[in-house]
Amino acid sequence: MINRPMRFAIIVIVLLIIIIVGAQVVLTPSDTNPAVHTALTFVTAAGFGDDALASSLVSAEIRAYAAANCRDGQLSACIDDITPDDWGNLMSVVFRRAAPEGRNWNVDLVATYQDNKGFSGVCISTLVEPVAVADGEAARWQVARYAGFVHCGEAGAREIYKTPDAPNLTP
Repeated sequence: MINRPMRFAIIVIVLLIIIIVGAQVVLTPSDTNPAVHTALTFVTAAGFGDDALASSLVSAEIRAYAAANCRDGQLSACIDDITPDDWGNLMSVVFRRAAPEGRNWNVDLVATYQDNKGFSGVCISTLVEPVAVADGEAARWQVARYAGFVHCGEAGAREIYKTPDAPNLTP
């Protein structure tokens, strides 16, 4: 039979575990977070050449940058031009982590490219910001900056959003 102090200690430990797990679930963003979903959708659309969708998910500054600096003014061309040809085509993009920055989110993604059917570990960083909407409309998010598209093994590739001179920073 368990004595009273031992029973109390077990209850306290179980409650602490429940609180810690609950806090982790609440505070850890996932791809259901609208900012994360926006980042994933943008990179996937641009990587697969869906410029209409990609352009609808970025700031006016990124659209202007693409119009002035990318082949045919297309976001997909910007992405295509910064990734080496020997990587092949984009296969998939997955969520890695996200960190709040005020009202914005720094969202890190990892892509897999086709080289020998499965080159993976391409780090991408996006800054996603909320867009002002009219009363009664659902909140909307847009990509305000992206960087990376570099192999995750490169120095600094895992914390691109903390680097002021990040590789392939746009705009």
